[in-house]
Amino acid sequence: MKSLAAAVLVALAVGAPACTQTPAEDALRARADQGYAEAQSILGDQTPAEDALRARADQGYAEAQSILGDMYRTGRGVAQDHAEAVHWYRLAAEQGHALAQSNLGVSYRFGRGVPQDDAEAVRWYRLAADQGFEPAQYNLGVLYANGTGVPQNYAEAARWYRLAADQGFEPAQYNLGVVSEQGIGVPQDDAEAARWYRLAAEQGHAEAQHNLGVLYGSGRGVAQDDAEAVRWYRLAADQGYAPAQHNLGVLYDTGRGVLQDDAEMARWYRLAADQGYHLAQFNLGRMYATGRGVPQDDAEAMRWYRLAADQHGDTRAQFNLGVMYETGRGVPQDNAEAMRWYRLAADQYGDTRAQFNLGVMYETGRGVPQDNAEAARWYRLAAEQGNTGAQSNLGRMYATGRGVPVDDAEAVRWYRLAAEQGHAVAQFSLGVLYGAGQGVPQDDVQAHQWFDLAAARSTGEIREIAVNNRDRLADQMTPEDRSEAQRLAREWDAAHPRD
Repeated sequence: MKSLAAAVLVALAVGAPACTQTPAEDALRARADQGYAEAQSILGDQTPAEDALRARADQGYAEAQSILGDMYRTGRGVAQDHAEAVHWYRLAAEQGHALAQSNLGVSYRFGRGVPQDDAEAVRWYRLAADQGFEPAQYNLGVLYANGTGVPQNYAEAARWYRLAADQGFEPAQYNLGVVSEQGIGVPQDDAEAARWYRLAAEQGHAEAQHNLGVLYGSGRGVAQDDAEAVRWYRLAADQGYAPAQHNLGVLYDTGRGVLQDDAEMARWYRLAADQGYHLAQFNLGRMYATGRGVPQDDAEAMRWYRLAADQHGDTRAQFNLGVMYETGRGVPQDNAEAMRWYRLAADQYGDTRAQFNLGVMYETGRGVPQDNAEAARWYRLAAEQGNTGAQSNLGRMYATGRGVPVDDAEAVRWYRLAAEQGHAVAQFSLGVLYGAGQGVPQDDVQAHQWFDLAAARSTGEIREIAVNNRDRLADQMTPEDRSEAQRLAREWDAAHPRD
């Protein structure tokens, strides 16, 4: 799920001061440039800016009080003092100064200079928001979305976001894009999401640029366009946004919207991985494991997999760490450590490959005491999620009574599930059961069909055995039955294209 932007603190947008200007002059000039008449008036005084500003604040001028609040909050020109900032914000806010009201709300929200108090934050945000001050409208929307200081109300959150977004406030435009895409408080509408993302993205909002890229890549709410996805990802990536850097890596990996380029793929993955983005850490590990875009290096692959697994619980990284320990790639071979990583992936996220491998290790007694019942349990968990290897192995457990009672009908059921997905061993085993009439009525045509399919989809010993069984059976069948079996196999094969 895409995350909403957090509350924002409205402060002076002051650049680096010129050497002839004081912090007070900087603050006043910034406000004056934004059209605040009071700041313009103070700058017109002949007295030094600091003296004029404080004098106006002491006389009760709200704008001067608000500026002093900013200076104390940021420590520019005065010793930083959040309590003193709150003092000046409050004096301005009580006179109806919208920016000071909003910043006083931020102070209460985060407990800066006052005890943390969400209800007070809501009160001050609302006073500023009711004056049309867009950052306060946005922040009030965030509180309604999170149920902070007010009952959670997604529709009310969206209403406040819209008020701020209609004034061009880019964080609110971004959040409206998120809630429109996910249908939170508003009807789900990808086109509307794209519209709001675009408005924020055109103002340089990195997350909106990324999300617009996602919509172009998937063709949701806009016409599918990989080149346009690349363009928006690149804008966000150039701002250092890790998910966009990762997604650019994916497009260079697959050659979508750009020429396929392993070196460029690895570069973008690394930029995102160095920021701790776990998907990129996993993919960079995969690159080192295979030597794509970087020199092949199992130890470096292990390092990136471990970062993704340890810091973020990335299931794929946990599984791959298990494989590396089981095979001794990049680390000393260690079945117990392989078991630990497989179990993390299997227990926390239900990774079917990890569940299957746990079943194999329990069945063979590698890294754990041999235990057929536990093997069957892990096979079942993976099989119920559609893992064909687990389905085939569970069928074998039922056929032989290992870890479960012998049950030919159950064996047939699990073999069939795997066989229908193209698993050659299951296809062969299903042919054996049809030939013997175990769990199903004896049927040479069905047996021949499954032997034929297994032979076509396997290599090595399995293929040789399947061919031998099919040919021996064919010698005992009528020409009509052989023709029917071959027809069934052709039709099944045509309906199940191979990867």
